[in-house]
Amino acid sequence: MKTQNLSPSPWSDVAPRLVAVAAGRSPADLVIRGGQWVNVHTREVLPGHDIAIAEGRFAAIAPDLSYAIGPETEVIEAEGRFMVPGLCDGHMHVESGMLTPAEFAAAVIPHGTTSMFADPHEIANVLGIEGVRMMHDEALMQPVNMFMQMPSCAPSAPGLETTPYEIGPDEVAEAMTWPGIIGLGEMMNFPGVIAGSQQMLAEIAATQRAGKTVGGHYASPDLGPAFLAYVAGGPADDHEGTTEMDPVVRARQGMRAMMRHGSAWFDVDRQITAVTEKGLDPRNFILCTDDCHPGTLVEEGHMDRAYRRAVEKGCDPLVALQMATINTATHFGLERELGSIAPGRRADLILTSDLRTLPCEQVIARGRTVAQNGRLTVTCPHYDWPTAARDTVRMGRDKTAKDFEIPAPAGADTVRVRVIGIVENQAPTRALTAELTVRDGIVEPDAAQDVAQCAVIERHKGSGRMVNGFVNGFRYKGRMAMASTVAHDSHQIIVVGTDRALMAKAANAIARMGGGFSLWKDGEEIADIPLPVAGLMSDAPAAEMAARASNLVARMRDCGCDLNNASIQHSFLALVVIPELRISDLGLVDVTKFEFTELFA
Repeated sequence: MKTQNLSPSPWSDVAPRLVAVAAGRSPADLVIRGGQWVNVHTREVLPGHDIAIAEGRFAAIAPDLSYAIGPETEVIEAEGRFMVPGLCDGHMHVESGMLTPAEFAAAVIPHGTTSMFADPHEIANVLGIEGVRMMHDEALMQPVNMFMQMPSCAPSAPGLETTPYEIGPDEVAEAMTWPGIIGLGEMMNFPGVIAGSQQMLAEIAATQRAGKTVGGHYASPDLGPAFLAYVAGGPADDHEGTTEMDPVVRARQGMRAMMRHGSAWFDVDRQITAVTEKGLDPRNFILCTDDCHPGTLVEEGHMDRAYRRAVEKGCDPLVALQMATINTATHFGLERELGSIAPGRRADLILTSDLRTLPCEQVIARGRTVAQNGRLTVTCPHYDWPTAARDTVRMGRDKTAKDFEIPAPAGADTVRVRVIGIVENQAPTRALTAELTVRDGIVEPDAAQDVAQCAVIERHKGSGRMVNGFVNGFRYKGRMAMASTVAHDSHQIIVVGTDRALMAKAANAIARMGGGFSLWKDGEEIADIPLPVAGLMSDAPAAEMAARASNLVARMRDCGCDLNNASIQHSFLALVVIPELRISDLGLVDVTKFEFTELFA
């Protein structure tokens, strides 16, 4: 399918017009008058300035640009409001919002996000390079800047999980020629890089030969030789830090430290002190969201929310703005294209009356108003997703309660098992153990110890393969189960529950709906979220998806789970690249060693 590319004309094509407007020989398309210019290059607020825009780009900024106003020029009176560059998200996954790129853009534009750097590795694990191309093509159709990174790791951990498609150096090299690909997605196989994997280093080399940025993912507390080897392998940034020292050591090694504040990751809280207290140069720090639930996007915000969090934690607003604009643009080699209000750049800006809380009263992208007072004022075009992208759940036969039974060693009355321990508001898990009761030869979960059962079912090839385990931390009570096809990163079916019969019902329900979430309690389905595109996304409006997602979280509370955004914690149980303990369709994984481990301790 041929898609419409709405990207602005290159600077080289429109430079004569920009020069003419700045010189007063040609009227501007738009002039914003009488605002406070927030200059992220110099970290200043300059009152009493006008902005002239032509061909979707800034032509001039000065105290008086009345000479650029012609009969056809649109004029916006800033009335002393702050004129802030459009916000940039340095690392995120569109699929985590359960929305296609068009609907994701529609959700975040009213919150002032005008540039996104997205790694579509979720769909890459389901549909391979063709899935990435679909995401890329819909991204190019949007009225804001939605850049894609070519996923680096599908599967994320070869040998520890299975996916129907694999990404390698040839696919990476091909994608680097696409117009909307900005670099390589997060290099999650950090053990491979450290060990000198030819495939991982070849992907990095292909990206660097194309002059593009290599995304990092170092999810280990080891800051010794292993970390140094990873940095030497080429990743240019990292967002997996959770402590104050993590961004410090990354910046010292020449990486950009990305501090995330998403729906379930509140790492800004612990990391911003590297700037606010240690006084490190903020140019090497970037704000990002990583993963945002649709309810968060609609009800709380996106990059404006991350910015506000940094300010609440003591960061100077102008420094926080640099971390959410120019620092990100510079990192991806786009400082001359976006990230600031300066001549030649894409005309992306926010008009706001308060620099600390950042209400996005008017959002302009590429020189036209795209949102006003929280309401989208433009159309975000949709890609025509083919049947192949909507028919991705192949579980095989329906599951029964017996499929979720875990036989105990012969003669045992109790067993000690390894348990995945989730950590609220953080991506890492803990490797725990628990003593569980055996009844009729089957190991039972234990609500008193907060130990529920979990399982991963292969859903791409219909093999019927599945693995059972245990999880701690959801605080589920009574008879319940939840299943989803969102199971980072291989996106098999993941099921968590206290009742094996309901676990089977939940798995069968999402297989019938073609992917999504299904929550059951006391024999009935009490919430669902259909995700027909790759079992990951919906092209329904963001508000509808937010309502469904919020209902799911509320009904999870009815089952005893009051964790913040617990559905994201559910979907990350299979993320076999972040320590300490995870589960995949091949077994229980010790991510501190990147090897399988036994369920029985």
